[in-house]
Amino acid sequence: MFTGIVQGVAQVAAITDRPGLRSFELAFAPGFDQGLEIGASVACDGVCLTVTALPGPGRARFDVMQQSLGLTSLGALLPGSRLNVERAARDGAEIGGHPISGHVDCQGQLISLRRPENNHVLRISVPASHMRYVFAKGYIAINGASLTVAEADRRERWFEIWLIPETLRMTTFGDKREGDALNIEIERSTQVLVDTVRDALEERLGPLLPALEALLAQQGGSIDELGGSLPRG
Repeated sequence: MFTGIVQGVAQVAAITDRPGLRSFELAFAPGFDQGLEIGASVACDGVCLTVTALPGPGRARFDVMQQSLGLTSLGALLPGSRLNVERAARDGAEIGGHPISGHVDCQGQLISLRRPENNHVLRISVPASHMRYVFAKGYIAINGASLTVAEADRRERWFEIWLIPETLRMTTFGDKREGDALNIEIERSTQVLVDTVRDALEERLGPLLPALEALLAQQGGSIDELGGSLPRG
């Protein structure tokens, strides 16, 4: 598990391709790899990877399967690419963000970028299948960083994130440009709530559910919003 608080930025030092597998050698900032061992987990742009070798001080190697390369932005990395990294959380660690598994749900795309004074605003599109779990003021993990959704438009399938200068300093978000792919991990408790409400409505309403969905759509809402608005205890 990870906390979503990015601990540093690593750089791709080397890439080696083998049948069905790609190995990345990452170079870390000083001190990041202190106590790091083979078999340890590191979130690399939000993808949980296992250390397979330690070539030297400040470096670690990770093997990534073709499936993971296709489902995440890791397949587009080149030597010199920068990515957010976080060590696995230890027992008793402060969760400054929200619990993150390192299992990416989908890729989003940066569709616009604004720079108000002292702010950095990313507008990101995601597939409709996952937009149902994104709500204003809710959590989401983007490239391994726990962030709060500022605005969300379910019809247009986008949401916005506002970043402060410190977040830009500690992450790679300042490098991103329109059209770039981003790794998205949905906040799990939100997903459970939305799916539970949808399943309950389908069970009780059956064939009437499409009519309810159409009615809510006319009013600018959706069934998924019913789940996202439930109290969390």
